Order: sequence, then C-alpha cells, then structure tokens
Amino acid sequence: MAYQITEKCAGCTACARLCPVFAISGERGKRHVINPKRCVECGVCAHVCRKEGVAGGIADEKGDFPRYLPRKLWPKPSIQQEACSACQMCVHACTPGALSMTLPQFRGDLKVYAHLGAAAKCVGCGLCAKACPLRIITMVFPEAETGKGDSA
Repeated sequence: MAYQITEKCAGCTACARLCPVFAISGERGKRHVINPKRCVECGVCAHVCRKEGVAGGIADEKGDFPRYLPRKLWPKPSIQQEACSACQMCVHACTPGALSMTLPQFRGDLKVYAHLGAAAKCVGCGLCAKACPLRIITMVFPEAETGKGDSA
C-alpha cells in the first residue's frame, strides 16, 4: 500500500520535487496526490513533509504520520566495494544521480565499483539497494547529533 497525502497537505511541492519515481503530482498551494501504482514506499515524501504546529500531511501505510526528518539524518547507501561487480544497476536505479562508478586508475583496471559520488543528491530512497543483484548495498542512517554524546 502506498503512502497517502491527507487534507493537511499545504501544497508546498517538497514531496513532489524529491520523489525519486515521480509518483506525486499537484499544484503549488493545493493538496497533492500520490499515484499508488508508481509509489515504491521509500518514505522520502514523509521525510520532507512538515507543517508548522501540526503533523505532516502524509500518512504511511498504517495511517500513521511519520515525523519530519532533517536531510542530514536521511539514510545513505553503504556499498561493499570489494564485492561490487560494477554492473551499474544501482547507478541506473538512482534517479537523483547520487551514485556513479569510480574511474579506472590505470589502463586495464577492472577494480571499479559503485560509490556515492554526489551525496548531496541522495534522497535516501533505497532504490539502489533494491536494484543491486548482489545485495551488497544497505541503507544506513547517520547517527543523530545530540551534542552530548548520547546514543539512540
């Protein structure tokens, strides 16, 4: 079941701009809609949705309202580079263009692999991990910065 946009939607367009599969549409200032056939349930839309003083306008498959998540806390792909076959399936699945292949270091270098070359473009959707036939990509959440050394 796909995420749902509720009547709390302010029409800010943040979700539509960051959806990696272009499943969200709508006009600025009006309630947006999610195409359930396109939605891959990555949660990016819920991460960016926030409305001052109330829960966001996007409900997950259980009807809960996920909390807004600052971009610095979005998950990023961790790639086991030594196991990468360089098939590039993850690179092609990454619609924001965050993943790329390393360049050969010398003529005949076969030790190329996928890497997060443009981390700022990564939306944490996990499509790269789903596309990897070797299952060597995992999505990792960065540790929350509490300033007190606490671990959550």
